[in-house]
Amino acid sequence: MPVLVITGTGTEVGKTVTTAAVAAAALAAGRSVAVLKAAQTGVRPGEPGDAEEVARLAGAVTAAEVARYPDPLAPGTAARRAGTAPVRPREVAEAAAKLATEHDLVLVEGAGGLLVRFDAAGGTLADAAELLRAPVLVVAPAGLGTLNATELTVRELRSRGLEPAGVVIGSWPGSPDLAARCNVTDLPEVASAPLLGALPAGAGSLPPAHFRAAAPGWLAPGLHGTWDANAFRARTAP
Repeated sequence: MPVLVITGTGTEVGKTVTTAAVAAAALAAGRSVAVLKAAQTGVRPGEPGDAEEVARLAGAVTAAEVARYPDPLAPGTAARRAGTAPVRPREVAEAAAKLATEHDLVLVEGAGGLLVRFDAAGGTLADAAELLRAPVLVVAPAGLGTLNATELTVRELRSRGLEPAGVVIGSWPGSPDLAARCNVTDLPEVASAPLLGALPAGAGSLPPAHFRAAAPGWLAPGLHGTWDANAFRARTAP
């Protein structure tokens, strides 16, 4: 899969750190990697954004953005407030396709959830994924409420004929509660897609060298890792 789109079930679910882990595992497997941020919000010119954070953690990736806006809002709203052109799904798809001619793997990271609007016409990351015909990795939180948000996300993907690559838990707590432990079993069932990893809470705060060494252990073989979903489920079962 030369292009993998990465979305969250919402904001602050660990999407950027998960993108970095996928990039680090692919690099460790000898693949060249590019990371494309579809729309960076909440960051001013010259400040590092999510793509740069992925590069800091993962290592030698090509980091790129399609557009950025200073207000920490949905991209369409942020573009309107900034008085600048919004990002269009076709622009995202074209940028990803170009990077795919030069890299083994292109990771396209969205902004927030799958249907966050890019423009006044209602363009979204899902539209970009449709244009690319790319699989979509869903990053979900561990605890209560994640099942509904995850199922809604994968239903939308399938309604568009898109393939959910799987689900990754973006931040697994050190002391998981009952809901989190049950969700390890329930998430792949509601998604009808495999659980492909679980990143420990605070992974993004690790020194980059430690992050890169540990990342393959957080992800399943389908993402160039060594993580075993069955073993994780057995360890965390309530």
